[in-house]
Amino acid sequence: MNIGNLSELTIEKLWSGFEKVGYIAEEEIIIPVYLSLRLEKPLLVTGAPGVGKTEIAKVLASIFQTDLIRLQCYEGLDETKALYEWNYQKQLIKIQLTKESTEELAEHDLFSRDYLLERPLLKAIQAPRKVVLLIDEIDKTDEEFEAFLFEVLSDFQVSVPELGTLKAKFIPVVVLTNNGERELSDGLKRRCVYLYIDFPSIEKELKIIKVKVPGIGARLAEEVALVAHHLRHDFDFKKKPSISETIDLANALVILGAAKLEQDHIRRTLNLLLKDQEDIDLFNKEMGPAGLIEKISKR
Repeated sequence: MNIGNLSELTIEKLWSGFEKVGYIAEEEIIIPVYLSLRLEKPLLVTGAPGVGKTEIAKVLASIFQTDLIRLQCYEGLDETKALYEWNYQKQLIKIQLTKESTEELAEHDLFSRDYLLERPLLKAIQAPRKVVLLIDEIDKTDEEFEAFLFEVLSDFQVSVPELGTLKAKFIPVVVLTNNGERELSDGLKRRCVYLYIDFPSIEKELKIIKVKVPGIGARLAEEVALVAHHLRHDFDFKKKPSISETIDLANALVILGAAKLEQDHIRRTLNLLLKDQEDIDLFNKEMGPAGLIEKISKR
């Protein structure tokens, strides 16, 4: 699919693209993604960790066969790490070499493109073709950095004092993910198309398992989907199992030669779904492998 001509993109083509790369999506996901592409506005994807938010950016890069540029957010992230830095080592070497020669060196010579280290935001804006820019876990940054993003996401341009204003040659496809650790500003939300993704239903997760683990039997796939559902909804865990962890469990059971889920399978593979000892202790105390097998057998 040609990312350079999104005006020809239809909902059906986009949906088909998602299916071809194995991302199971309903209309509630496809429509916001489609509108963000056609309106050329950032897509703000919110939801619990592990529901497939980041995967959307990877899927779009795959569908449009373009580069994925990722800015991983964290507490303390600032403009220099996100936008650009000057290559001080290279500048010092140039200064030293100039001292040892008859060459004259002006200040502006040291602050040219040759000494600019592009970080993810600038790299996406200056890319020679349209790319997908993933700003992952924006809620981990502070409000000051969020405000800085306004200029980038509104006008797709940045100011570098030594070089002037740098405008995007091709407006990137922007996907922001948000785990909801803090409330985002209204200013950021106004600039984005909003999409909320919840944990999948049993039926949807069953489809995902069948696509991602093609060698799995029908009964085992359904039982894995039921296990993930009950662990997410019947317990107050610190960390609920993600979709990728459900797929890990399904793959592990296939490797172990399981045709149906048994208590020993739960015992041996529980650490693929639960990654906190308090969560494991809670599960064993309140339900345990035998209780879980009994629960899924009632469906």
